[in-house]
Amino acid sequence: MSKRDRHQAILEIVGAHRISSQEHLRELLLTRGFDVTQATLSRDIRELRLIKAPDAEGVMYYKLPPEAWDQTPPLRRLLSTLFVSAEGVGNLLVVKTMTGGAQPVASAIDWEEWPEILGTVAGDDTILLILRNASHLPVIQQRLEDLAGIDSEEES
Repeated sequence: MSKRDRHQAILEIVGAHRISSQEHLRELLLTRGFDVTQATLSRDIRELRLIKAPDAEGVMYYKLPPEAWDQTPPLRRLLSTLFVSAEGVGNLLVVKTMTGGAQPVASAIDWEEWPEILGTVAGDDTILLILRNASHLPVIQQRLEDLAGIDSEEES
């Protein structure tokens, strides 16, 4: 099961139960087939931006922060503001971003776990995507442009 599946399970559990400790969350994840370490769970909680907040009785429990209800995927949000261009050759795709945007965009691409992408290398405003196969280049380039809101008709 992927990280994305595990994150989805965590969000479902936190949405359905009052989880007051990581150990309780870990136990509920185990019932769903996710055997995770405390370190992995801590990282997941941080990546999902879960917060601990008191309920009416003052008991602290995990929940999503109010801004987390924005259901726009993180990659779409980032690309809509940071994407400049994408151009490639063979199994290499170079993505240009606004200055300082390459790291967060590359991280969001990595999080997506697209099977066509072998890995990413990010600088300040440039990301190198290494694709598993050269045939994936137009697919990934179009996907990124679509997420960025780029109309390919305008580019022609």
